[in-house]
Amino acid sequence: MPHLERAGHMGANHAKPGHGLNLSAGMASVTVALALVALKLWALQQTGALSVAASLADSALDLLVSLTGLMAIIYAARPADDDHRFGHTSAEDLAALGQALLLAGIALIIGYGGVVRLFSSAPPQLENEAIGIGVMAISIGITLTLVLWQRRVVRLTGSKVVAADSLHYVADLIPNIGAMLALGVSSFWAFPQLDSLVAILAAAVLLHGAFRIGGAAFDALMDRSADAKTMETLAGIIEGWPELHGYHDLKTRTAGTTLFVQVHIELDGNQSLKAAHDIGKALKRGILDVYPQADIIIHKDLAQTTARD
Repeated sequence: MPHLERAGHMGANHAKPGHGLNLSAGMASVTVALALVALKLWALQQTGALSVAASLADSALDLLVSLTGLMAIIYAARPADDDHRFGHTSAEDLAALGQALLLAGIALIIGYGGVVRLFSSAPPQLENEAIGIGVMAISIGITLTLVLWQRRVVRLTGSKVVAADSLHYVADLIPNIGAMLALGVSSFWAFPQLDSLVAILAAAVLLHGAFRIGGAAFDALMDRSADAKTMETLAGIIEGWPELHGYHDLKTRTAGTTLFVQVHIELDGNQSLKAAHDIGKALKRGILDVYPQADIIIHKDLAQTTARD
């Protein structure tokens, strides 16, 4: 009967790696969204600009998405229990998929509004453009700071929720810049179509990103194997490991930031149980060195030559 050994970071007494970073990114996102809503609401009252109103609506939706993402990050970090033996990390994929659908809807609305306003015969009259430009400049600075922090967190943790959150803040930069340009141009030239053109561009970027994030979340929820590069790296680690006579049935899937790995390794049946255990334990450490957020199950089988003996 094959020996089985498991390693990972989902035990009840182990904190999920990267949770603190993901949590900090989620809290920063909510804080920034609140600040941007307050700033843009004041700017709208001062300017009456539809471009600022669109940016305000976008930030209000950002706040909703960020709150949802933060709750998903908190829930996903819960340890495995009797009802969820593999942990709760799929909550991140569910939240990312929901965010992607919401972002796609927002993109379609923004794009449609941009097309309608582009061909409108009655462009809005703007006021106090300098105040609006200042608010948009501050919004851009705050957003860029948040995005830089989120990108660092994504590189370190691979969180899909933080990645989705970062994406819509990146997309926010386009309407913010567009609103600032529209206000600036309004001060010197009559060219209201600029805001509509920027809105259409922002919608296209947002829609592309929504499909990318949503596709990755959907694949994870459907237990699709890890990407080809990950599979190739895992195979390279296992194939080159000392004292292995072979391996088979390498299987992977992802859930949130966790990579689940299962593999059967073939060992010399004449060696001691401790020696076989040490080989499997060392292999797990080798995989975790490359994928520290992996949850690994290794089955130990007799090598074919040993089985014949």
